[in-house]
Amino acid sequence: MVVLNTLRPRQRAALEKIVGGETFVIDRNVVILDIFARHARTAEGKLQVELAQLRHRTANLIGARDSLSRLGGGIGTRGPGETKLEVDRRRIRLRISHLERQLAQVRKRRREQRRSREGTPVVALVGYTNAGKSSLLNALTGAAVFVADQPFATLDPTLRRLHLEGGDVVLADTVGFITDLPKELVAAFQATLEEVVDATMLVHVVDLSNPFWQRQRDAVDALLAQLGAGDKPVVMAWNKTDLTAGVVPDGGVGVSAKTGAGLPALRARIQKALTAARSEVSP
Repeated sequence: MVVLNTLRPRQRAALEKIVGGETFVIDRNVVILDIFARHARTAEGKLQVELAQLRHRTANLIGARDSLSRLGGGIGTRGPGETKLEVDRRRIRLRISHLERQLAQVRKRRREQRRSREGTPVVALVGYTNAGKSSLLNALTGAAVFVADQPFATLDPTLRRLHLEGGDVVLADTVGFITDLPKELVAAFQATLEEVVDATMLVHVVDLSNPFWQRQRDAVDALLAQLGAGDKPVVMAWNKTDLTAGVVPDGGVGVSAKTGAGLPALRARIQKALTAARSEVSP
């Protein structure tokens, strides 16, 4: 049984007792972590997902301490359940430290790569999961990035060169956002999310065919603000207009990554936003 709310270990145990039988109760965060684990294909993605899973497990072990300690032991002694808990926590802490060191190296390499790109504007594609960011990257640059009609198909940033009238820019495809993204994932994916924070500007891709697109847009805006990227120049790309009547909200550009409709207008809008951004920083 899947529960939308985040559950504490005691709450999960109580629900399993109420439901009875062999029912196993998991919460939304566990489902999201599992999806990330299934879609991690690169070494970096696997490191980040494992770190998020271990941090989540650590929080559950801490919450489960009392119930585990009652498995055995008398006054003044430690029960076998608590002893096992301490061993598990120690092993997890060691593994977390190892993963953090590896990801620190990943972040260092990414910083060096960004320094090598200094002078070239970076445009980051952001948006709710499955909004069509990878498809739009392919349509704009002619790349062949993996695309799938499923959530979180992209976990690692993909960088491709985009040719504009004012010069080349780097277009970055990033991990999709979701409402109330688990904090363990936000922390573990810092190396990936730095591409968003350090970008010159953002293209916020919205799946206009989704009836809940406004809610999804708000969720992305909230996470951008949390990351410290809420004040960056943004161009709205209303995607999947081939599935709608073609009417788009005010502001932004209506596009279809599938048919190519609206792509010239989007390129022009990106160029205009970059020119405006350069004029603001010029002395």
